[in-house]
This record gives sequence, structure tokens and C-alpha cells, in this order.
Amino acid sequence: MTAAPKQLHLAAHFPDANNTTVWDDPRSGSQIEFSSFEHLARTAERGLFDFFSLAEGLRLREHNGLIHDLDVAGRPESLTVLAALAAVTDRLGLAATVSATFNEPCELARRLATLDHLSSGRAAWNVTTSSDALTGENFRRGGYLDPADRYTRAAEFVATARELWDSWTPDGTPRPFAHHGRHFSIEGEFTVPRSPQGHPVVIQTGDSPEGREFAASAADIVFTRHGTPEAGRAFCADVKGRLAKYGREPDDLKIMPGVAVVLGDNDAEARERAAGIRLQQVSPQNAIVALEQVWGRDLSSYDPDGPLPVSDPEPASAPSRGRVRHGDSRAVAARWRELSREKGLSIRQTVIEATGRQAFVGSPRTVAAEMAEFVATGAADGFVLVPHLTPGGLDDFVDQVVPLLQERGVFRSAYTGSTLRSHLGIAEPVWKG
Repeated sequence: MTAAPKQLHLAAHFPDANNTTVWDDPRSGSQIEFSSFEHLARTAERGLFDFFSLAEGLRLREHNGLIHDLDVAGRPESLTVLAALAAVTDRLGLAATVSATFNEPCELARRLATLDHLSSGRAAWNVTTSSDALTGENFRRGGYLDPADRYTRAAEFVATARELWDSWTPDGTPRPFAHHGRHFSIEGEFTVPRSPQGHPVVIQTGDSPEGREFAASAADIVFTRHGTPEAGRAFCADVKGRLAKYGREPDDLKIMPGVAVVLGDNDAEARERAAGIRLQQVSPQNAIVALEQVWGRDLSSYDPDGPLPVSDPEPASAPSRGRVRHGDSRAVAARWRELSREKGLSIRQTVIEATGRQAFVGSPRTVAAEMAEFVATGAADGFVLVPHLTPGGLDDFVDQVVPLLQERGVFRSAYTGSTLRSHLGIAEPVWKG
């Protein structure tokens, strides 16, 4: 008897502050108006996606002392938008990215529990940590946590929030809570009854050893950038291999890389379209900015169509503020130089190739087959789609690829439950009163 194919999960991320969004496309709409959020969310629900995700921006980014307006200026607060979307969707999960660095457990747990009630059990929290002093200047703490403290605070924050959500019994009786730890010392009575999911779903983003351990101990979903099959399988094996010591099973954690999708009538047309989109995303000016973020100094005199700098970066310098720098700058520069030499790439071409997220490019049938294979071979449990257009970037995927995934038997043909946990196949947490 042939085993049933592994089911894949789909989610949508609203395009926001990044150079992967093509803001100058005539089809691109507002990143502020509610109609944009509503269109993308309704499309995701029509496609039977698990959830819709919003990022968080606690301060506008700066580059060389000026507001960085090459991607977008202005980022609304995610929980407010999602509360409004709860009224115009019925089944779609609603995931808010909220920092564990510049919030407090009681206040945030209350807001998340409220969203879970308003949406009848569809709330999720993407737990992030804020690492830069620029963001900290917007808050009374006036700085930022050392890297060693970011995940310890986040882990205690999540544990504390769960204590608050468990302070009401399942039958609706409030009980006093008390938490006294390294980062938080609070006690009192929580104001919101236990929510429809028991706890909102917890999502984690992070690839450091500390981040992987935090995901294994506390998360229900992991967003990852490990988009190639080989890297995906290694990441899944590592993170899911850590679950047993926390009394968890492999299916208790869903690993979902962020991906782009470019469709065409045939594979060649899709590849040509994808190349054009990347040229729009990485303009000559954006290419130089990306280079300056690695090299740590003014490179405005360089030709985007010319070669990379031969000198090494200046790690202590930071022309961009409010943007997380990933990895050692010298190591990144070395990889970029090697890529440039190997393929004969200019600055702009190198940035295009080095900074692109994992993409599925091809005809709808090709994309459906590759997605199914990716999940079947253990490289991921599903995907978070990040379209390059706001708000219509999911339309073609939902209309053309989702039916083919359903035809293959790897994606649902209808929602079978009403909560986000039911979509994900994750059990409601056991009450720990």
C-alpha cells in the first residue's frame, strides 16, 4: 500500500521594508492602507494558507545618517492591523512579529490573548530579538541587550507569557500569578481568560546556535532562510534533532523557509521574468548600499557595473543603522569576491546573486513539483511566500499553483478546523495551572 504523500504548509508574509519588494512597479500599492493588507490576507485565505504574517519595524532605518528610503518609510504596528484583519477573514492564522527586547510580558501576553479571542483561535506571535542601539534609542531602556542576553530574555519572556496564559483555568477561573526570574519579576492577576487555542502559536526566527536551541525548546514554527534542499535538510535535521530532550516530537515543530515564487507560461519565460524582477529589486543605488553595509564605509564613488573593492571591510564601522548585519563582514566579503571571480560578476550582479532568497521559478506545474519534492525529502515542512508585489503578489500562485498542489494530494482542499493550531496539526498545549 502506497503511503500518503507528506502534506505541506503554506503561509504568506506581507512585503514590507526590504529591497525584495518592487515598489516602483505600477502594480505596487500602499504598504499602509488597510486595503493592501486585506487583499493579500483574503487571497491567502482563498488559497487555504495556514497564516498571514506581518513584520515589525520599531524605528526607520538609516544609511549614512539619512533615513533609508530605498525600500520603504513607514511601518504600521502589526497587532493593530491583524485585529482589523480578524474581522474580514474566517480561518486564516494571523501572525504578529513583536520584539521580546522592547516589550513586557504582561502587556504583550494580554494583546496576543485578545487577538486570539477576537479571531476565534487564529493568533500567532513571531518572537524576535532586537540587537541594535538605534532601535533602543526609541525606548526608555536607551540601548540594547548584549547578544548573550537576547535569547535568555526571549526564552524567559515566552515562558512568562505562557505562565500568564495558564493563570486562567480552562473553565474560566482566574488565579494569581507570580514570576520571579533574571529578567522579569512580576505578580498579580492576568486580565484575559484562557484563549481558544490555549496559547497563541509561537514562531521563531534565528539561525545562531542559541536561536536553534530556543526554537527547539519553545517554538511551534521556525522561519528560516535555509532555502536550498541540502541546507534545508541539514537545518531540519539539526533543529528537530534537539526536540527530544524537551519531550517533543519532530512534528511538534514546523520549519518553513521564506521563499519567492516567479511563474511563467513555461520555465524559460519564468527564468527571464525572475531575472528582470531581480534587476528591479537591486537597483544600481541599492547595490552600492548593500556593498557599503558589508564594507562599512562610503563606496558611492564605485561603479555598480564595475568590480568589487579589493580592500577588506572595516568591521567597526556601520553606515547602516537599524538593519541587522548577518555574519562576519570579512567572511561575507570573501564569499562575495569568490562569487564575483568565479562567475565574472560586477558589483550589482554579485549583490543580485548573493542576496536573493530561495526562489521557485518556472511554470506552475514545475513550481508545484519542486515544492512537493522539497517537503517530501525533509528539507522543510512548508513555505512562507514573500511576494515582490503589494498587494497582488499572491494572486497568480493561488490561482495557478495551489490547484496543482491539491491535484498532487500534498495540500488541503478545504480547511478542516477553525484554529491555527488545527491548520498546522499542532496540539493545544496542556494546561499547567
